[in-house]
Amino acid sequence: MEKASSPEKWQAKVSTTLTKARPDQIWLLFTDFFNLHKWLPTLGTCHGVHGNNGEPGCIRFCSSSSIRSNSVESAAGWSKEKLVAVDPVERVMRYEIVESNIGFESYVSTVKISPREDGDVDGCVIEWSFTVDPVRGLSLDDLVMKYEKALEVITKNMEEEALTRRESS
Repeated sequence: MEKASSPEKWQAKVSTTLTKARPDQIWLLFTDFFNLHKWLPTLGTCHGVHGNNGEPGCIRFCSSSSIRSNSVESAAGWSKEKLVAVDPVERVMRYEIVESNIGFESYVSTVKISPREDGDVDGCVIEWSFTVDPVRGLSLDDLVMKYEKALEVITKNMEEEALTRRESS
């Protein structure tokens, strides 16, 4: 994990290494931009609201499930996210939050999927970096921890799906 903080912007990168799924398999799942909820169960919904899935300029709407704690229900957080760039050769995609109720301003994120450095073809490295204005009520460390947990869940689910697809083909 790398992070940098300034009064103007927060920047951080989280990463994980998968041992059973190839970069091309994971890339296909990540670029299914309108279906993030398949991999991150805390999202109640994720669907396209503009453009073609996986193409630059498309926009998805993501909403978390409402949270009930001590008999009090809190409103679901939501965001509209625009896919800005996709590079299938380098397996890099960049997206930005264009509207939300979760306090993210000037948010830009990059996801990169690379082969493992040890040369093992049945694994890959996933890096998820972001730049955002400081978020009220959160520290950079808190936000990085959320990203680490989300990446852990996403990649576990994606790796299981990649293995299932490989076995059925």
